[in-house]
Amino acid sequence: MDIARLVATRSTCIRRRVGAVIVKDNRILSTGYNGTPSGIVHCVDRGCLRDELGIPSGERHELCRGLHAEQNAIIQAAYHGVCINGGSMYCTNQPCIICAKMIINAGLKAIYITESYADPLAREILAEAGIPLKTL
Repeated sequence: MDIARLVATRSTCIRRRVGAVIVKDNRILSTGYNGTPSGIVHCVDRGCLRDELGIPSGERHELCRGLHAEQNAIIQAAYHGVCINGGSMYCTNQPCIICAKMIINAGLKAIYITESYADPLAREILAEAGIPLKTL
C-alpha cells in the first residue's frame, strides 16, 4: 500500500490524489494514478471541470477530464501487454462503480484499500462478483 500512496503523489487531479498498484504472485504488474489522458492539459494547470460545474464527489464521473487511478493501472497493463487476470489491486481509495466494473472484467480477484468512498453500488457489485474489498 505504501507504493500505491507513492504513486498517488504523481496525480494531477485537484480534488483527490489516488494511486493504484496491480500485483500478482508478489510482483508489481502495473501502477496508475488519477489524471488526464496523455497529451491533455492537466487539471492542476487548467482547473477542475467538475468544480466549475459544481458536481459533487461521487456523481457524474463522465464529466471529468481525468481517468481514475484504477483505470490507468488497467490501461497501462493492456498497453504493455501484461496479463493482470488473477491479480490483486492495492488502491488508496475504494473504486467507484465504473472502476469496479472494469476491475471485474479485468479478472482481478481482490482489492485492498485504505479509504472508503461514497459509492455503495460499487461495493454491492464487487461483492456479487465475489471480489473481496478489504480495508487495510
